[in-house]
Amino acid sequence: KVHNFLGLTVGCIVHGITKEERLNSYRSDITYGTNNEFGFDYLRDNMVIHKEDMVQRDLNFCIIDEVDSILIDEARTPLIISGEGEKSTDLYEMAN
Repeated sequence: KVHNFLGLTVGCIVHGITKEERLNSYRSDITYGTNNEFGFDYLRDNMVIHKEDMVQRDLNFCIIDEVDSILIDEARTPLIISGEGEKSTDLYEMAN
């Protein structure tokens, strides 16, 4: 209610939302989310071919709750995006 009173929009980034919902959340004045969601969105944005496919925008400020947990306890857990390749590796084997 306070945010609405001040005329601020609020979004929330959670696992499982659609790309459109994710875009709308990032377009909000205030965006809530977990460090993993922000981290994976950053990684995915760096994998896109077209800039308009990116979901994050320029961010000005960040308030982190329980920063010691994120920077110390979760620092040993890397954020990794992996998946099956889109093209067959047979071509690489033939070239070798």
